[in-house]
Amino acid sequence: MKISLPDRSPPVSVGKLLCIGRNYADHAAEMDRAVPDEPMVFLKPASALVRSGGAVRLPPQSQDVHHEVELVAVVGTEGKNIPRSAALDHVAGYAVGLDMTARDLQAEAKERRHPWSVAKGFDTFAPLGPIQPAEAVDDVQDLTLRLTVNDETRQEASTRHQIFPVRDLVHYCSHIFTLSPGDLLYTGTPSGVGPVQDGDRLHASATGLDPLSVSVGRSG
Repeated sequence: MKISLPDRSPPVSVGKLLCIGRNYADHAAEMDRAVPDEPMVFLKPASALVRSGGAVRLPPQSQDVHHEVELVAVVGTEGKNIPRSAALDHVAGYAVGLDMTARDLQAEAKERRHPWSVAKGFDTFAPLGPIQPAEAVDDVQDLTLRLTVNDETRQEASTRHQIFPVRDLVHYCSHIFTLSPGDLLYTGTPSGVGPVQDGDRLHASATGLDPLSVSVGRSG
């Protein structure tokens, strides 16, 4: 899949989907997990992406798929070992996204001390909204994230409550991976995660960003 980056032509191929777990204390609490002392990073494949207007497909392997609304930072400039002071200079834009999770498969993986790749990586498990230029966001740490399911609010919180702000996440991840244009950084979800069902309509928004809307259906 290709995405258009602000002030860049032509579109670039999506690279790594870097995702952060437990980046809001209230979400760590609802999952009965400790607050991490450094970012928890996991990966999703680019094939998990689906754009606004598309559909999340519930896989037959899971009976408990959950929604997780997130702010997504879109990398526009390559960097390695990026200092905190320059971290946001490497972000070309922001979008609202969803980290869909097969919670039953994740619980089983945790019990067995296995990776989360299967629970997180199904096709359509990384919905992504329209990308807005970074300059359009006054303060990335003062955005209100909101998710409704069938017009009922399920999640709502400010990015000011992130344990690790976006600047720190870019800095941290760049010391592990070379960040490249087209990489997407899903920055974690607040509390309120819950199951979705066949036929649900999900609408995610964040202050100053164009919304994301997807439907939910069973895989064919």
